[in-house]
Amino acid sequence: MTLPSAYTEAPARRFNVGERVRVKLAFPPGHRRTPVYVRGKSGVVERVCGAFANPEELAYGFDGNPKRVLYRVRFRQRELWSDYAGSESDHLELEIYEHWLEAA
Repeated sequence: MTLPSAYTEAPARRFNVGERVRVKLAFPPGHRRTPVYVRGKSGVVERVCGAFANPEELAYGFDGNPKRVLYRVRFRQRELWSDYAGSESDHLELEIYEHWLEAA
């Protein structure tokens, strides 16, 4: 069975499962798919989801190429919100494209 091209793995990816990454602290204008509350925060790659058309480009009617690798990143909730009163083990998982991530 051949998977649709949207589900193919990128030929090269920067990060692997278990690696610590930081979301870039950037606020470029326009349509962005990375929540403001995780920018500048660190987490751990939980999963490599594959390569997909860049949704930030698709939003403006472009073809979304080159494809970008999408990762699921796990963040400790206490690291996201300074006043978080829940359990130390509470996490939030978000899917974030590679161009928003850097090594932590």
